[in-house]
Amino acid sequence: MLSKIVINADCKKGKISKNIYGHFAEHLGRCIYGGFWVGKDSEIPNIDGIRKDVVEALKKIKIPVLRWPGGCFADEYHWKDGIGPYESRPKMINVHWGGVIENNHFGTHEFFELCDLLNAEPYICGNVGSGTVQEMREWIEYMTFDGESPMANLRASNGRKEPWKLKYFGVGNESWGCGGNMRPEYYADVYRRYSTYVRNFSGNKIFKIACGPNTDDYNWTEVLMREAGKYMDGLSLHYYTVPGIWERKGSATDFDEKEWFITMKKALRMDELITKHSTIMDKYDSEKRVALVVDEWGTWYDVEPGTNPGFLYQQNTMRDALVAGIHFNIFNKHCDRVKMANIAQTINVLQAVILTDGPKMVLTPTYHVFDMYKVHQDAKLLDFYLDTPEYKINSEESIPQVTATVSTDDSGRIYISLCNLNPKESVTVECEIRGINVDKVTGTILTADEMTAHNTFDNPNKVVPKEFDEIKIAENKIVMTMPKMTILGLEVEH
Repeated sequence: MLSKIVINADCKKGKISKNIYGHFAEHLGRCIYGGFWVGKDSEIPNIDGIRKDVVEALKKIKIPVLRWPGGCFADEYHWKDGIGPYESRPKMINVHWGGVIENNHFGTHEFFELCDLLNAEPYICGNVGSGTVQEMREWIEYMTFDGESPMANLRASNGRKEPWKLKYFGVGNESWGCGGNMRPEYYADVYRRYSTYVRNFSGNKIFKIACGPNTDDYNWTEVLMREAGKYMDGLSLHYYTVPGIWERKGSATDFDEKEWFITMKKALRMDELITKHSTIMDKYDSEKRVALVVDEWGTWYDVEPGTNPGFLYQQNTMRDALVAGIHFNIFNKHCDRVKMANIAQTINVLQAVILTDGPKMVLTPTYHVFDMYKVHQDAKLLDFYLDTPEYKINSEESIPQVTATVSTDDSGRIYISLCNLNPKESVTVECEIRGINVDKVTGTILTADEMTAHNTFDNPNKVVPKEFDEIKIAENKIVMTMPKMTILGLEVEH
């Protein structure tokens, strides 16, 4: 099997925003408590209650932006309950996710400290579903106003005199569902009202993100762009890769090739969704001022046996690694419109990059994909043509065997990321780069022997990147054979 790729090194198609490699942390299961936050008195090494090992791992992959506090949780969250002395913070019921009691010890101050530690931009999602305009306006003032005001004074009394910089703010979450079950016409008006009071204080400039569609709800995009497009900077899109049906999503670790194929095919659907939603957005925003923000994406399976169904805890295999690679290739391709994406979720929930169990921590295959793809952050997308064989599961269904991203950075290095989606067959890739003379190529590979291969606390290095040197350069062409179910990253010097 032969796959050919022709790269035009002198044709740059746009900038790949680093925020495409963003993350999402909701008060859900053990994402915040036990994931990011262990408390200041914990024996687990921490920085003011924030897990030190988690911070170090996320800094390595250069996490650019973190979305918080939800998700569905955002429209139940009242921010004033999460400030002030811990002993005075009221406990709350997490009605969406397991009915557990939360102590509100992780709130606004802790979130901004976490972002500071990560060198990541904070992205806060405000409460529209059960909150008031005044509550949202006061939160913005509390976070960003530098001067004499009730909220600025309250912030100072809680130990923070200087305001924070807040760039990204979401006006509600999934307002078509758990955020209020609103019609698009109604939410468009609600958005216009609430966003009016998301003000820019003290030189802080907020990028306002409206709640966008669920999957293929193209009417929602049409109505929001028509009625509220001029008031927004970004429009969200949510889409999860679910191999089964909602009631029986499928196992994270026990699946056959048919489920593997379905998962890859459904992940590839993201390209269609972005294309069609972007076409509608182009109708009202031909200059592409409004960003498409895919702030929830990833795989969603049945929870691990014996775990709380409301915690959405699942393992993460080589299958998930390729789903991540597929999504990055699609997001990068659409970098003219897609300016941010946030995987759901960072730790212990859905397609997590990190799993924890008390003091133990393990990096998932998806984590390693983020590490391999970080070279594309803020790089220039290069024009390329890919001719790839099809991967077929039967005579009627097929998908491309190989997907790719090609970019270049300011130093002139070219980065090629390739995904072989076939779990049974290798593929030879012939890569021609026009406009340069190839000098040196180094490679990194992520692969496994079994489809279900995953990292555990007892065996954390089953699926990890390794050096790949089986590369030939001849007549300015790069030739290599990618093993089955592989992600390959190449760095080309010239």
